[in-house]
Amino acid sequence: MAQGEGTGSMSALHHLSVAEAGRLIGARKLSPVELVAAMLDRIEAVDGRLNSYVLVLAERAMRAARAAEAEIMAGGWRGPLHGIPFGIKDNYHVAGLPTTGGSRLMQGGAPEAETATIVARLEQAGAILMGKLNTWEYGTGDGQVYHDLPYPVARNPWDLARFTGGSSTGAGASVAGGTALFALGSDTGGSIRLPAAACGLQGLKPTFGRNSRAACLPNCWSLDHTGALTWTVEDQAIVLGATAGHDHRDPSSATAPVGDYRKGLHEGVRGLVIGIVRDLGDDLDPAMREALAEAGAQLAEAGAILREVALPAPLATYQAVAWTINWAESFSIHEQDFLARRALMGRALRTKMTAGFCVRAVDYLAALRERRRLALATDALVRSVDALLLPGAFHVAPSLREPGTVPAFTRDTACSVFNLTGHPALSLCTGFDAGGLPLNAQIVGRYFDEATVLRVAQAYEAATPWRARKPDLAPHAPEPTMPDSTPPSVTPEQLADAERYATRYGLSALSRAEVAELAALLDRTAAAGLAIPRQSSKEDEPAHVFRVPLR
Repeated sequence: MAQGEGTGSMSALHHLSVAEAGRLIGARKLSPVELVAAMLDRIEAVDGRLNSYVLVLAERAMRAARAAEAEIMAGGWRGPLHGIPFGIKDNYHVAGLPTTGGSRLMQGGAPEAETATIVARLEQAGAILMGKLNTWEYGTGDGQVYHDLPYPVARNPWDLARFTGGSSTGAGASVAGGTALFALGSDTGGSIRLPAAACGLQGLKPTFGRNSRAACLPNCWSLDHTGALTWTVEDQAIVLGATAGHDHRDPSSATAPVGDYRKGLHEGVRGLVIGIVRDLGDDLDPAMREALAEAGAQLAEAGAILREVALPAPLATYQAVAWTINWAESFSIHEQDFLARRALMGRALRTKMTAGFCVRAVDYLAALRERRRLALATDALVRSVDALLLPGAFHVAPSLREPGTVPAFTRDTACSVFNLTGHPALSLCTGFDAGGLPLNAQIVGRYFDEATVLRVAQAYEAATPWRARKPDLAPHAPEPTMPDSTPPSVTPEQLADAERYATRYGLSALSRAEVAELAALLDRTAAAGLAIPRQSSKEDEPAHVFRVPLR
């Protein structure tokens, strides 16, 4: 097989898109061995600054690359993913490898017995696993970065002093930084789309049930999605074509047929009706607002029909519902560890678990009932157009030297709207601000119509120069500033109430700071719960009432 023919210098290989590398490998102009070796060289050269990986599988990857090369030379090319190196967030299980979830609670665990379905499907398509990627602890947290986990925090390749977005931190850093050609993340409230936004990538949360979640650590069962971060839209189409489809191991897996996502990718947007959502409050950065308008104008110039639309409820309502569901379900997952081993948890996870400890059952059920109403109303909006264009993350990636700004990046978004409703949503790079930081918007489509989402995104990407711009890593990663650890200010009465509540429900040996945090979170979760509208009819069911399976 020709070594690097048509690819330029070896240093350029790590910046190939999946589609470009796949075409070269399929034409026998690039060897999978050469490509994987170049990726390993890149990891060795820059990952000490990026911290994208927690486990690099160098020998395993090279064995797979040699096997792929032999198979291709024998006429057994499997398709565009054959020989393509990728990484996975360390909440995906792989048989024979440990899963840590970025947590001390899982350090030193036994190797896993099974492989996550979508990882197995990618390997069956010939993709080569390079390793496990950095993540927030268990892929969750309170939005803050405390630098207290077993692995150093992943850094943003566009500015090593900045946040990558969470929780798929290593996935964003790896693709933008050239240590993987694509990466798998997971998304409960934006955890694929936020790293994509921060790192200038294309990040797709498919329709709920489109990708399997089997053998991926859960964060919040009813909001979790699995998917990829890629450099280009075409790469998304390639990866989704391999991962999508029903899986009997995932009880939420959908049986909807899977099409060829590349088939109509380049058909353009002429005649498509695109609803643009502009008014989501005053928190949107001016540069984001301007980029959104320019993206709409670009699509209109390409022939799309733009229609001004609005979400059927205030963004704050979607957020209160999503927070309450997320807090409650996440706490249910981690309850035993929180009660018995919370000292091993990082502060971000511990704070979120404390919030979950405070959620009332009536508020959780009110959230599920309101979720059904929001999903139906939002679906009516989505079905009234061919796709939506709206903000994703409202801010550019914040500086880790200014920790007070970090939670707003996760909080001020329209991402969780579509975890609640389950619609496919893609974070699209829409350029760069004056400081060179990536901007973003979301494209949202009808259920199981990822093809149109990708088609709209491709039309925009093809008409703009952003994919030609690559980050230039600084020689050193600046030290971050630690967040303020001062306990919240609460009254003696609130402290007494919190102590009684903790004792009643089995939470013992709390420090005064922990009691103060519990007291504050009791108020916060109550406020979120009370902000959820109540259904006037006794007949309105929660969003995931059990149905008898037909099979």
